[in-house]
Formats: sequence, C-alpha cells, structure tokens
Amino acid sequence: MSTPQSSAFEPLPRPPAALPAPSSLAEPVTEPAAAEPARKPRQRDPFFDNAKFFAILLVVAGHIIQNLRDVHFAHALYLFVYTFHMPVFIVITGYFTRRFTFAGGKARKLLTNVAVPYFVFETAYSTYHWAVGHSKFELSLLDPYYLTWFLMALFAWRLSTPVWQQIRFPIAVAVVISLLSGMSQLPGTLEMNRVFGLVPFYVLGLFLKPQHFEILKKGWAAVLGALTMAGGFAVTYLFVDRHMATEWVYWRSGNPKLHVNNLVGTGMRLGLLVAATVLVLAFLTLVPRRQHWFTSLGSATLYAYLLHGFATKLADYYGWYHFAFLHTVPGVVAAGAAGALLATLLCTPPVRWLMHWALEPNMAWAFTALRRPKNYLYSGRRRRHAQAEPEQAG
Repeated sequence: MSTPQSSAFEPLPRPPAALPAPSSLAEPVTEPAAAEPARKPRQRDPFFDNAKFFAILLVVAGHIIQNLRDVHFAHALYLFVYTFHMPVFIVITGYFTRRFTFAGGKARKLLTNVAVPYFVFETAYSTYHWAVGHSKFELSLLDPYYLTWFLMALFAWRLSTPVWQQIRFPIAVAVVISLLSGMSQLPGTLEMNRVFGLVPFYVLGLFLKPQHFEILKKGWAAVLGALTMAGGFAVTYLFVDRHMATEWVYWRSGNPKLHVNNLVGTGMRLGLLVAATVLVLAFLTLVPRRQHWFTSLGSATLYAYLLHGFATKLADYYGWYHFAFLHTVPGVVAAGAAGALLATLLCTPPVRWLMHWALEPNMAWAFTALRRPKNYLYSGRRRRHAQAEPEQAG
C-alpha cells in the first residue's frame, strides 16, 4: 500500500518536533541568547516502519495467491487480507500527511515521490504488458494500470488535504462521499471509484493523534486484536467467502457493475468500511513496537509494491501457477511465504540503490525558488490588514 514515509509506501514525513514550553515563550529575553545547541535528528518511530513492513508482506502474498483461489482456503484468505491490507497503508499515509501544505518543499516531494514514480511505472508496466505477449501497446496516464492506481489516488488525496483540514465533521463527510460514489459506475479514468471509495481511511489517518496509537500498543489491545483477526478470518472462511463477490474488496466498481441496488450496495459498502477499520486497528495492535532487523525495510515498501508486479505478471505469463501442488492448502501457504520473501528482498538496500532513480529521484534541477506575486504581503501585520479589506473580484 520507501519512498517518503508520508505515504504508506513512501518515506513518511516525520512528526514535527514539540514546541517549546509555554513559559519559555512568555519570558522576555534580557540578555543576548547563547548559541542554540545543534538539534538532535528526529527519530523514526519503529512502530510505523514495522507496520508498513508487515502490511507489504500481506500485499505481495495476496497478489501471489490471487491465482490460486480455486482452493477454498486461498479464496477466504485472499478476501480477508484484501479487506484491510490497503486501508492499513492509507490510514498510515493520512496520519503522516496531516501537516501537509504546499510550502516547505512538500509540493516538490509530491511531484518527485508520487507523480514521477507514477509516470515511470505506468510506462514500464504498459511496456511490460506489451512485451510479454499482448500485441497492442497501450499507454494512458489517466487510466492507471495494475498497481499504479495507488499513486494516482495518493496524489489526489494529498491535494485534498487542506480541504479536509478545514471542514466540519470530515470523517462523516468522507464516509458519505464514499457511499454516494458507489451509487454509480464512475469512469475508470483517474481511478475515481477508488479515490472516492477509500477516502474515509485517508481522512481517518489525517485526524488520528499519537495518543490513539499509544492505546493500540497496550498489551490488552494486542490480545483483543489477535482475537479480532482470528474471528474475522473465521467468519470469512465460513460465510463471506461463499456469499460475497471478490469485486467488493477492490473498491473499483459501483453498484450497477456489481448488480445490486443502491440500498444493498450502500449497506455492503458501509459494512466494508466498518469491517476494514476494525481489522486495521486489530492489525496495528499486533505490530511490534521496538526496533528489529526488518524495521529499516519498512521505509522501502514502495519499492516492493511497485516492483513485485513484474514478478507476479511473469509467473502468470509462464504458467507457473498451474503446478498442481500450488492448488493445495500447503501449496497456498508455500506460495504466500514465497510472496513474503519476495517483498522482503525488494525492500533491501541493494534494490533501493538500483531503483532509487525511479522512486526517489533527485530532481532539484527541475525546480526554482517559489515565485511570489510582486504585491505579496510578507509580514503578519500587513497580512492581517489585507484580510480585513474587501476581496476584489477577478
């Protein structure tokens, strides 16, 4: 679901340092201030890198077992994982984007760490699709291919951040938008169904606070989370697998395409939102809180996400999924483990070194200093005076 930690897959922007104590702000300075000591570098919270690492294992393993769903266990596991694996990334993305503005170079990062990788991998996957046997080469930057939909959605969500930060009841509004978007089959262009359908998870992340995650790190929460995950899989295995179309968990289709009326479709979508939120929270309670050997790999999840698709498509092209052993429960487990291993390898430093140019490009040459209008008001006092004046049309 690394590039910046501000996305589930990107290296997330680190939370800002705490403000000075109020007393230090209020005290007058009566003598020259001593030189400030060098600030210590901000420490990454291993909890979030661990969460992203385990989530990307689920993503890649899920794509591997996608072709083995004739096995009941695989189909149930696939539906269960797909209910929450991308929402995990989206919630974490929202959490680390809650201070997003177009200042401080963040707009540049949006281009270099989201838009550029989207262009590179949309082109690469379209070329790969043609090279492995499809006669016609098709490239449409407005119609994301395969895995690249997440980058398209991420770009749109980031741009919308200032809006969510200024409206009342943002989570409720996001849920209403998600439900309404399901009432029609929106165009595939720009992945509109997914952008609108999954936006509640992004908005939820925007308004989570560190203390909320501290609750999830409690010992009792882990016990409750484990029971919730086990119960969720049991329900999926026994009931949902037999009565629910897989298309629901992709969030890319409206009610008309799913052949349900708006009442049933809205109820299903609302139920999925609730179920996914509960499973996201349960998943996070099980994430290790301390530094481990895999923690640093969690900062490179976008590499695994965007690169593993070449391996899964290649396996499909050469018919590797047709081996009889894979269509058994032990075979499904083995395939899932292979997917987890592949994800781990794609997060390692050698892969980052090889692919850094595509996922974290250095593009300082492409930008200039921020251009301001000639009459831009720099001082806070002048800005306040300007705000008091009537705004001119045009």
